[in-house]
Amino acid sequence: MLRRTWQRLLNVFDRADAQWRDPAADADWKPVAALLAVTGLCLFGIHYLKYASTLFAGIQWLWDVQTLRAFRSGPWAELLTHAWWGVVHLLGYVLVPLWFVRYVLRRPLAEFGAGWGDTTRWLPACGVLIAVIVLFAFIASHTQSFQHTYPFYSKAGRSWLDFGLWQLVYMSQFVMLEFFFRGFLLHALAPRFGAAAIFVMVVPYLMIHFPKPTAEAFGALPFGILLGVIALRSRSIWGGALVHMSIALSMDLMSLAQTQRWPQQVWPW
Repeated sequence: MLRRTWQRLLNVFDRADAQWRDPAADADWKPVAALLAVTGLCLFGIHYLKYASTLFAGIQWLWDVQTLRAFRSGPWAELLTHAWWGVVHLLGYVLVPLWFVRYVLRRPLAEFGAGWGDTTRWLPACGVLIAVIVLFAFIASHTQSFQHTYPFYSKAGRSWLDFGLWQLVYMSQFVMLEFFFRGFLLHALAPRFGAAAIFVMVVPYLMIHFPKPTAEAFGALPFGILLGVIALRSRSIWGGALVHMSIALSMDLMSLAQTQRWPQQVWPW
């Protein structure tokens, strides 16, 4: 059974390879070098700029300590730090890659998975991924560590407005992440490496999970490969985005349910 499963997986990669590899791309290594350099710079910038401490340092530098104290004591301070986290990801995961696609690669955005493509055909596979991971998340949701971690915004249960604004930031980040890894990076590498672009892409994708729990970091490897196959075959990032958003939303809801922190009012005031 394992041998047959492995052979079927190889056949999937072979089809993806035949679909995407462009022999003409083998002649020039410079675009790939520039692409990987930009990828490293984007991930470096996101890692060191996304923290609330960076935002606080900027407020203190631009204004003064009193302004910083007023900001940190405000009722929306924590949500605004998460919004800053989202803005940093927008810059590193979307805006810089878009500039690179437009002015360096000179290829249309449609070639980088921004459209719906053949996602409908892959929705059953996405549904299986969601069901399996949500099942494990449900088991984990009974632990205190899970309940203390999710949602990342601790006031998500204060009101439905808090919950909605947090989900707007949180869900948007997954679309940005999918565009960066399964759109920009994967589709830019595919003409040169074919199906092997999936394995090049999954290395930095795995590395951004290193600060997370061991099981989640380990799972990012097969999870990233499967999402890479779906993205290449469907020519779209939206299958992976739907998987990520569905899992993340269910984890937040399960944590709120387990701890009985459901929002009881529409507005926080």
